[in-house]
Amino acid sequence: MEDQATGSARDAHSLPMCYRHQDRETGVRCTRCERPICPECMVSASVGFQCPDCVRGATPGVSGPPPADTRPRTIAGGTVAADPRLLTKILIGVNLAVFLVQIAVGWTFTGDFELFGRIGTEGVAEGQYYRLLTAMFLHDPQNYMHIVFNMLSLWWIGGPLEAALGRARYLALYFVSGLAGSALTYLLVAPTGASLGASGAIFGLFGATAVLIRRLNYDMRPIIALLVINLIFTFHGGIAWQAHIGGLVAGVVTGYAMVHAPRERRNLIQYGTCALVLLLTLVITVVRTAQLG
Repeated sequence: MEDQATGSARDAHSLPMCYRHQDRETGVRCTRCERPICPECMVSASVGFQCPDCVRGATPGVSGPPPADTRPRTIAGGTVAADPRLLTKILIGVNLAVFLVQIAVGWTFTGDFELFGRIGTEGVAEGQYYRLLTAMFLHDPQNYMHIVFNMLSLWWIGGPLEAALGRARYLALYFVSGLAGSALTYLLVAPTGASLGASGAIFGLFGATAVLIRRLNYDMRPIIALLVINLIFTFHGGIAWQAHIGGLVAGVVTGYAMVHAPRERRNLIQYGTCALVLLLTLVITVVRTAQLG
């Protein structure tokens, strides 16, 4: 049973370009200078968002980098990075590296480390819980399109989302979504079933992207259409729908906490939500293991 995600889409409506990134459309403007700013350039202010230049200029006469509390921040409160896609590149690299190992070693490697192993749910039920994590980095070595679609989706969706959230929050979202997808699959799949792939985590990124687009008042139709298309493939393509739905729900919940948390309690709400989703994942895993004896 395969676990795949596909494609991405762009807003068809004409929007101004970010003044610092001329290839990025945005519907948000700095509340001080009114220049258009993309999520990477947004710095949370008491009212709306400011651009990095206005934030730096708020303390005249001070040279060097701005104070810690006025550094340019993403919409979720993360630090603006020089390479906003670094973690996405690393995740793609890890997936590709593991895939090459799978090709070189064959199904012996995959059988030992995939989500449920080649004997159904017995591996996890016997205490090999690491498979809930390692399955996120494994793909069918006999189906190249599996990893191709997943990695293209990760690049198209993950890169902009990493820039909008910041590295730490993006990584937390990715793993929380992936583990939630693995746990729901473990709970609902037949004992003889098996699943592997990064799609649970990628569907979490889809869900968080939808929340972010809604938060920025962008046109929701492209992302909704994309999700509908992916869900159609999920339920009509012999794919592990449990991982997709689990990742999507976790991504929406976690993404909402990431972009809507009030500034004064941002870290508590954001990472507290991640902890609650992980706790629910643990409960699901324990319940399923008890069912299987």
